[in-house]
Amino acid sequence: MHRLFWKIFLSFWLTLIIFAALLMFAASSYLEHIRTQQDIGSIRTRLSEYFNQGQTVARHKGIAGLKKWLDRLDHSEAIPIFLIDEAGKDLLEREIPADIIARLDRRREHAERGERKRPPHQQPLRLPDGSAYRMIPDFQSITLLRILQRPRVIGLPMAVAALVSALICLLLSRYLTFPLERLRRATQHIAAGDLTQRVVPSMGNRRDEIADLAGAFDKMAERLEKVFGAQRQLLSDASHELRSPLARLQVALGLARQRSNGQAEKELDRIELEIERLNELIGQLLALSRLEAGVDAAHIDRIDMQEMLEDLIEDAQFEADSRGCQVKLQKAFPVMVKANAMLLHSAIENVIRNAIKYTKRDTTVEISMREDAGNPDSIIVQVRDHGPGVPEEMLLHLFEPFVRVEEARDRLSGGHGLGLAIAERAVQLYGGEIMARNEPDEGLSIYIRLQRAKI
Repeated sequence: MHRLFWKIFLSFWLTLIIFAALLMFAASSYLEHIRTQQDIGSIRTRLSEYFNQGQTVARHKGIAGLKKWLDRLDHSEAIPIFLIDEAGKDLLEREIPADIIARLDRRREHAERGERKRPPHQQPLRLPDGSAYRMIPDFQSITLLRILQRPRVIGLPMAVAALVSALICLLLSRYLTFPLERLRRATQHIAAGDLTQRVVPSMGNRRDEIADLAGAFDKMAERLEKVFGAQRQLLSDASHELRSPLARLQVALGLARQRSNGQAEKELDRIELEIERLNELIGQLLALSRLEAGVDAAHIDRIDMQEMLEDLIEDAQFEADSRGCQVKLQKAFPVMVKANAMLLHSAIENVIRNAIKYTKRDTTVEISMREDAGNPDSIIVQVRDHGPGVPEEMLLHLFEPFVRVEEARDRLSGGHGLGLAIAERAVQLYGGEIMARNEPDEGLSIYIRLQRAKI
C-alpha cells in the first residue's frame, strides 16, 4: 500500500466511485422528491402556471405555437407533461402510457357526474378553432435518464459532484507534484554547483517510489560531493606541494648559470621558460581551487566598472603591443557593481588576455559596456576579438578547466585552459554570469553579466 502505483490507482478509483455515488444520490433524491411532492400545492401551482402559459400561447399563436411551447417545456421539465386531445392523441405525438389514459377516463367520468370541481390545470385547454386538450402530468415516467438529459434539473448535483472530485484530484496532484518539484529545485542547485543539496529530509514519512528516487538522488549527490571535493583537495594539495621543488629548481638554475660560464645559455633559458610556465600553471590551479572552495567570497566591494576597465586596458596594451594588436574601450559609463575587487579584476583580465592571444595581428580587441535589457539590476561587459572563433560544439565547454579548442594552437599560445574557467568561477561567485558567442563575420565575444551595487 506504500507504493505509488497503488496510491494513484486507488485514489482515482475512489474519486470515480465518489463522483458516481454523489451523482446517483443527488439524482435519486431529486427523483424521490418529485414523486413524493406530486400532491403538494407547490406542484399544483407549477402545473397551473403551465396551464395558464399554454392557454395564452394557444389563444395567440394557435396549434403551431402551442406545439413549440410544449416541446420547450418537455426539454426543461423533469416531469413529462402531455397535452391530449379528444381522440386520445398527444399534441407531440408521443406514446401515452396506459395509466394516463385510465386517469383521463376517470376525469371525464367525474366531469360528467359533476362530483367535484377540478383545479384549473385539470380543465380543458381550448384553442380558437374549438378543439380542446387536457394537460396530464406523468409522475411515473420520471426516470434517471430523463433527469440526466435536463441540464436545469441535474446542474446543481453535477456541480457538487464535480467540486468534490476536483478537490480530491487537487489534493492528489499536490501530493504527487510537491516532492517532484523539490527534486527539480535540488537538481537545478546541483547543476549550478551546489552539491550540498539533499531532498530526503523534506519527504517526511513517505514510503513510495518518489521517496526511493529521493534516496537515490541524495546518494548520488553525496557521492558527487565527495568526488569533487577530493578532486579540489588534490589540486590544492598538489599545487602547494609543487611550489617547494619549483623554488629549489629556480635556485639550482641560478647556480647552473654561474657555473656554466655561458656555455649552456640556450638550454638554461629553455629550462627557465618551462619553470615560469609551470609556476604560472600552479598559480592558476591554486586560484581555481580557492574560487571553488568559496575563499574570500564574503569580502564584497563596491567597484566602479568604468575605472576598472580603463585600468585593465592600460595594463593589457603592453601585451597587445608585443602581439601587434590593440585593446580599446569602445563604450563605457559610470556604474557601481558588487564583487570582490581582486577576483573580478583577475577574471576580466583573464578574458582580455585570452582575446589578445587569439585576435589577428593589426586588429583590435574591443571592450564595451551596456545596460542589460532583460534585467535593470545588472550590466553586461563585452570583450570581442577578431580571431578564428570557436567551433559551435565547443562553446558550452569553453569555461571548463583544461579544455583546449585546438591542442597545437593552445600550446603555441602558452595557455593551460584555466583562464576562462577561473573567470567563470569568479563571476558566478557574486551572482554574475559569463557566456561566449561567435560573431557572424569573425571573432569571439565573451559576455559578462554583473550585478549592480545597491545604492
